[in-house]
Amino acid sequence: METVTKGLFINGSWKVKDRGYPLYAPYDGQLLAHISKADEGDVQEAIAGAHQAYETMRKLPAHKRAEILFKVAQQLKERKEEAARLLSLEAGKPIRTARAEIGRTVTTYEFAAEEAKRIYGETIPMDAAPGGEDRLGFTWREPLGVVVAISPFNFPFNLVAHKLGPAIAAGNTVVLKPAEQTPLSSLLIAEMFQQAGLPAGALQVVTGSGRELGDALVSDDRVKKVTFTGSVEVGKRIKSKTGLRKVTLELGSNSALIVEPDVPIEKIVPRCVEGAFAFAGQVCISLQRIYVHESIYQPFSEQFIRRTEQLRVGDPLDEQTDISSMIHTREIERIDTWVKEAVEAGARIGCGGRREDSVYLPTVMLDVKQDMAVSCQEVFAPVVSIVPYRNLDEAISMANDSNYGLNVGIYTQNITNAFQAAREIQSGGVIINDIPTFRVDHMPYGGVKESGYGREGIKYAVQEMTELKFVSIKTQF
Repeated sequence: METVTKGLFINGSWKVKDRGYPLYAPYDGQLLAHISKADEGDVQEAIAGAHQAYETMRKLPAHKRAEILFKVAQQLKERKEEAARLLSLEAGKPIRTARAEIGRTVTTYEFAAEEAKRIYGETIPMDAAPGGEDRLGFTWREPLGVVVAISPFNFPFNLVAHKLGPAIAAGNTVVLKPAEQTPLSSLLIAEMFQQAGLPAGALQVVTGSGRELGDALVSDDRVKKVTFTGSVEVGKRIKSKTGLRKVTLELGSNSALIVEPDVPIEKIVPRCVEGAFAFAGQVCISLQRIYVHESIYQPFSEQFIRRTEQLRVGDPLDEQTDISSMIHTREIERIDTWVKEAVEAGARIGCGGRREDSVYLPTVMLDVKQDMAVSCQEVFAPVVSIVPYRNLDEAISMANDSNYGLNVGIYTQNITNAFQAAREIQSGGVIINDIPTFRVDHMPYGGVKESGYGREGIKYAVQEMTELKFVSIKTQF
């Protein structure tokens, strides 16, 4: 791959900076590109340009916004293999998984194009209240203005689409700050939006350090909404600086799954292994805690470990690879410390539990206690715990014993138990008869507790990125 210098995308032009940083592939350390590093002045320029472009975007007809989004989806579809390879290199995502993400991203932009044409209001029966006679009431939704979108490394195409798609569908402008490790995907998407005819300034991409740019991005009064996916710590800091302006926060998780004794374990184990180890567990709703009824705990654990040991570890560009590198060596060191601390406190390693170069082997933990870091914190790594329970009430209690609440799953053939879990589990989503890692791109998605608030899923994100306006007309004087 030819090493290039990539610029910021500001007001429809590419701006190469004198200062920058080298971008290396997580798996083998090869130099991928030199990335321009934005400063506070660049952020101000980007916000000012987006603010000015909003006057054009808010007047752009819905069918034009939809057309632009459809064109982006089509370009991405045509360049799918190029985009997947880019994703695999900069994120260390296995190529088959990368292709799946590109496919989902195409669908996400298509959903956004469709939603651009169905942003509805409603009529209000004004005469339902005394004094409302001879009046017509109705609502419509208006775009907010400048949206700042801050995205993580783990789904650099699709999570960006979940921010850009609804924002542009609604008629907003966006200043996008991608993760430092995965800027190339965002810059490619900016190129596609430019080719699709998005007005200059409607999308700005500033690359560089979140620590350096964060305050400038979220504190400016011209920014009407911030949508952020990342850590709880940063999410809380963003919220403290945004005041009354709108915020969507998709933060941490340590997703749990309950496995009831009436399910055929041989049919669900492969799916559970997939949920625990896809993209080396670096997924917000990665399966981290599995609570298995004590009557099937032993055979479930044995089958799960056996299946895990069959996973192929290696180069993300190898078609046979299931698991590749973690995003950074410091993350490998962190999870290795957590696993060792758990073992010292009495946990056992069923398999894995060590690193091989840039890869942390898929790891199954047994005899884990609720207060161990591998259970109560977000591992964001290929580590899963299997814990027995006596009855469903206990399993729900253990699943709820968490600061997070994004997705929780339950496998059961008992409809009463399924609805008990749906009612009592404290999370933004309850996934019945599948892993909590399940997500399709039009469903409402978001959490409670320290998993954040607000919802993604294109229709729901459009609502979060618009303001409801009410209009009343007195029909008779």
